[in-house]
Amino acid sequence: MRSILSKVLLSAGLCLLMLPASAATILVFGDSLSAGYGLSPGQGWVSLLAKEMGAKHRIVNASVSGETTAGGLARLPDALARHRPDIVVLELGANDGLRGLPLAQMRGNLSKMIALAKQSKAKVVLVGMALPPNYGPQYGAEFRKAYADLAKRERLPFVPLLVAGFEADLSQFQPDGLHPVAAAQPAMMRTVKAKLPLR
Repeated sequence: MRSILSKVLLSAGLCLLMLPASAATILVFGDSLSAGYGLSPGQGWVSLLAKEMGAKHRIVNASVSGETTAGGLARLPDALARHRPDIVVLELGANDGLRGLPLAQMRGNLSKMIALAKQSKAKVVLVGMALPPNYGPQYGAEFRKAYADLAKRERLPFVPLLVAGFEADLSQFQPDGLHPVAAAQPAMMRTVKAKLPLR
């Protein structure tokens, strides 16, 4: 009997050793760029990140196409309570910019979301975006600066541009010129993964 009990305890101990010590729940909270708009299931960068991480980390994609920072702010408390993430990848604001909404409003909403995530003990990775040139150089520059300033102020891991490395290559975008094609998703995944604050 003692021999059987010892084997059971040893087996349980080995199972515990096999569990990843640094396992984390990563909540991706974004818009259509993270929701996989125009792509087949499994092609988006978040799905690729989940495959890359394997069973070591849990990836939750709470992204919604068309989402603004105001909509995200309204949704975030429930998402934090439901998923209890260790890391929040915050990728919102592009739709604010495309609608020409006041940047002060976008900054305020992002700041509140960062505060909510920190209050829930989650680390935040802020993901920035750029606007098409037809929105004007001044508004476009201020839009990108809003992310950089916020990341610096809050001391956050920062992805300055989700589409870094191919932003000027129209062949990497769908016909709307806004949403990257499937072939561009691995690059987006690697860009975000590099900034994840994992042990």
